[in-house]
Amino acid sequence: MDATAPDALPYTGDPEADALLAAEPLALLIGFVLDQQVSVQKAFSGPLELQRRIGTLDAATIAAMDPADLEAAFRERPALHRFPGNMAKRTQAFCAAVAETYGSDASRIWTEAADGPGLERRLLALPGIGEMKAKALLAILGRRFGVELEGLDTVMPDYPTLADVDSAEALAAYQEQKRAYKARLKTEGGSFDAGDIGARKQR
Repeated sequence: MDATAPDALPYTGDPEADALLAAEPLALLIGFVLDQQVSVQKAFSGPLELQRRIGTLDAATIAAMDPADLEAAFRERPALHRFPGNMAKRTQAFCAAVAETYGSDASRIWTEAADGPGLERRLLALPGIGEMKAKALLAILGRRFGVELEGLDTVMPDYPTLADVDSAEALAAYQEQKRAYKARLKTEGGSFDAGDIGARKQR
């Protein structure tokens, strides 16, 4: 992304996929779109595999694809997601928003944000990015990519997110925490949105 970016984000166990997440803003964001009802490794491996299957990760190109062709790429075995049809639609809607609003340059979401709260609003306006995913992205951008914006600290989460994952061991620990959190929510009758394990405590 820039000179302050890490060489990789260790979310998949695949060095090439991890490097793409750090180098290509759209890959990281699509990973978050896919991060629902599948493992972290599966979700964040998706952008590289999608690039392999369709030949690009350009937002405008994906937005303009025949939806049936994109869905076919998602369904090709092994499927990119547990729900390939639905996630193909979500990914295309997300890419259409990035293409229309940011000229296909996903990095503009944060490089042109006026402040931290503004960045959070920009993230929340994107299809497939809910409150918890936006918080995790804020943490990753601030802690891993060195994004500095006035007021960013006021919207950054103070609970564990993927921003705290810097190794395979840390990812395993994060996933164990997430499983425990989901189990607790189930017993309480709540719901879970992938992206963090603690936002519900803030409400």
